[in-house]
Amino acid sequence: MAESPAHRFGQIIGGLLEDIVRPQLEKFCRKNGLYLDCQNKKRTARKGKKVAWRDQYGNTHDLDFVIEFNGSETVIGQPLAFIEAAWRRYTKHSKNKAQEIQGAILPLAETFRLNAPFLGVVLAGVFTEASLDQLRSLGFRVLYFPYDSLVRCFEKEGIDIRFDETTPDELFRVTATRLEKMPCATRNKIIAHLLALHRQDVNAFLSDLEQTLSRFITRIAIIPLYGVVNEFYSIASALEFLEEHRVYEGAGEFRTYEIQIEFSNGDRLQASLETKQRVREFLEFFTRR
Repeated sequence: MAESPAHRFGQIIGGLLEDIVRPQLEKFCRKNGLYLDCQNKKRTARKGKKVAWRDQYGNTHDLDFVIEFNGSETVIGQPLAFIEAAWRRYTKHSKNKAQEIQGAILPLAETFRLNAPFLGVVLAGVFTEASLDQLRSLGFRVLYFPYDSLVRCFEKEGIDIRFDETTPDELFRVTATRLEKMPCATRNKIIAHLLALHRQDVNAFLSDLEQTLSRFITRIAIIPLYGVVNEFYSIASALEFLEEHRVYEGAGEFRTYEIQIEFSNGDRLQASLETKQRVREFLEFFTRR
């Protein structure tokens, strides 16, 4: 089936969005000695041009940007940031896209939870406040370029990208072709216009990234857990045990180490580890960052 002109147009705008973000992230990674992996980048450490990471359930997720610690062209490092970029024109699609991003990143965030990674989304077009709030409530930092901002910045270079559901396919086709043939100088000017218009938002996003990846530990709590396992097959039996249980009746068998770490930026991390060696490896990971 032939690709629709509207879809082709959307891919071009999405590519522009990635071009806006990539230099900002590359500069950040050079400054902090980190490695940036991104779509369409040739890298001998992985196959193809996709940035694919596998979660603890065996599912593979393709991402736009991943920042790694100790990563290189030949070595896959530890993921410290997962960042997705997306464009949507209509509010009816924004919630689905937000959920799609959650479905890709949250399983990876859980898989690499001991890294306490930064979760970021860079959005452009039309997204409802509800969809943005939903992402923020789940721990995502959001950088958003509204549709009107895009229209305004393209218009400064004499290009009209305003459209709706009544726009003829032919107009989409003509506009998409014009965008594909747009000189690099014009493309760079549009990017510069967007960055100037949203410089405060871009700086806030990069500041959040900086604070997350340069944070330091302010408190560590190690809680050895002991006790006898008491199993029940009804709520009534469990409540009866709870009523009669004496808190200081004895240590019992060692179970696990509960680790609580607090960071300078307010982040908190909890882990349950069964051996001293695993606790030691976990803590030493932070000394290497």
